[in-house]
Amino acid sequence: MTALLRVEGLDLYYDDAPALTAVSLEVRRGEIVTLVGANGAGKSSLIRGIAGMEPPRAGRVWFGERDITGWAPHRVCELGIAQVAEGRQVFPSLSVADNLELGAFSSRSRSGAKRTLEEVHALFPRLRERRRQAAGSLSGGEQQMLAIGRALMASPELILFDEPSLGLDPRAVREVFETLTLLQQRGLSILLVEQNVAASLRLAARAYVLENGCITLSGSGAELLQDERVRQAYLGV
Repeated sequence: MTALLRVEGLDLYYDDAPALTAVSLEVRRGEIVTLVGANGAGKSSLIRGIAGMEPPRAGRVWFGERDITGWAPHRVCELGIAQVAEGRQVFPSLSVADNLELGAFSSRSRSGAKRTLEEVHALFPRLRERRRQAAGSLSGGEQQMLAIGRALMASPELILFDEPSLGLDPRAVREVFETLTLLQQRGLSILLVEQNVAASLRLAARAYVLENGCITLSGSGAELLQDERVRQAYLGV
């Protein structure tokens, strides 16, 4: 499979403090790639660097054949990269319908917004049922559905997920992982940052371990799930 996303030698700093050092990875078309690491390892920084929210100091980010290094977030989204941020970040005072509509702001998504909305409602029937409710009145699991649905409204080729199961009850966590599988089966590419290491590695075609801002291990999800270093550091085995 060809690489849809390539990150090459990325350095990212906050003031003079390094967050990422020479990070390289790729996400191929139609696959789920998991990024594993402890809190503070730089996982969210990498997501923000790809999405254009934090400009890198060195290195390149490629989407297909385009060098998108340092692009503004709206240009990155316009090209076909959407993000489901940590903590869901829905607009609590707006209705479910309005939150979804905001996801279709780009020119690539506006023309097909009606059809995409029907697809989102088919994937998440509860969002149709609650379309007039304020987003802040939804449960945590429903808000995560809304955050994913809003990302889908942008008609992306690649979705960056930052801790999608954080703070959810076990049933909602299962629904999130089932949704990720469905999205991958529909041809979407996914870069997944997730605290549930075992579940995310079982889901992933490939995975990377990020420690102190550096990639220290990579391989298939199954290989890292059996790696003794991963098992001791992240699975408590």
